[in-house]
Amino acid sequence: MAKRDYYDVLGVAKNASEDEIKKAYRKLAMKYHPDRNPDSKDAEDHFKEAKEAYEMLSDAQKRAAYDQYGHAGVDPNMAGAGGQGFGGFAEAFGDIFGDIFGQAGGARGGRGGAGGPQQYRGADLRYSMEITLEQAAHGYETQIRVPSWTTCDICHGNGAKPGTKPETCPTCGGSGAVRMSQGFFSIQQTCPKCHGSGSYIPEPCTNCHGAGKVKQTKTLEVKIPAGIDDGMRIRSAGNGEPGLNGGPPGDLFVEIHIKAHTVFERDGDDLHCQMPIAFTTAALGGEIEVPTLSGRVTFPVPEGTQSGRTFRLRSKGIKGVRASVPGDLYVHVVVETPVKLTDTQRDLLKQFEKSLNEGGARHSPQSKGWFDRVKSFFE
Repeated sequence: MAKRDYYDVLGVAKNASEDEIKKAYRKLAMKYHPDRNPDSKDAEDHFKEAKEAYEMLSDAQKRAAYDQYGHAGVDPNMAGAGGQGFGGFAEAFGDIFGDIFGQAGGARGGRGGAGGPQQYRGADLRYSMEITLEQAAHGYETQIRVPSWTTCDICHGNGAKPGTKPETCPTCGGSGAVRMSQGFFSIQQTCPKCHGSGSYIPEPCTNCHGAGKVKQTKTLEVKIPAGIDDGMRIRSAGNGEPGLNGGPPGDLFVEIHIKAHTVFERDGDDLHCQMPIAFTTAALGGEIEVPTLSGRVTFPVPEGTQSGRTFRLRSKGIKGVRASVPGDLYVHVVVETPVKLTDTQRDLLKQFEKSLNEGGARHSPQSKGWFDRVKSFFE
């Protein structure tokens, strides 16, 4: 089967920059990496194809040879045409996945040493934690239980049945990889028998089924920093799944979700709340008491306050994890209409309404303005 054009494999133009090539490969590597698609042969093939394309196009000399001679220009069996072979992938692979996973030296897909089995970084784990707004504002310490692995106490970690031991893989000779050749083309891939470990177990341990480890759970202390926001993640290094063939473990990411609050709504570091007040307080003015995350505060409401007016209480919001000062609290006033009136109250309100009408528009400036606009609309 003919190889596809390397530029088509990565989905970039022939004049693409090094950065564009790198970004295209990163996207494909993340999508098709074997750790993310452990049982997919199709994903494995796409990953190898993208890996080979990136290795060639990220090297200036190899790219020039490929642009001039095509695949023949980079085939190791045709060095006279400018081929440079397939060396140097470890550096390219380590660079990409060092950017993505924060690991230097190619922790994913790297080698444990010259001719040794491939080492793979363990997969990252995600743990969703729901906390209250108060806990997010002030910080929170808790414990969580996450899956973990421990060395099998029957086989002591070698995966073999007691009295037996792992043997060198006859397919790859202990290297963990095999080279497949077809005509001028040659590609190295993980050994299908030992899956890159370099050895196989004729009689697996009945306790761990050859894995050398058994699953359990462990308890971790988690410190939620004050000011954390919804959707933020806390990284716990090394508490993900274990690596393969001596590779480093993955990380645990605790993803924070904040419960809906009965009083406040959060907007970044600011808080918003609705505050109902009596219409007499709105009309005459006075002091009202407002709850905050640090206690109750009072502030004056001026005479003639209208429903919907917003008051700003500085520094009564939340101090974010990266902020130098706290946010503000915005109090949205809602003038409450009295209900279930007595006959006496009704009579008093009617007398009050009559006195307002006698006073004219000066008592209801918003109503007058609104009616004037409606009148001009119909005219």
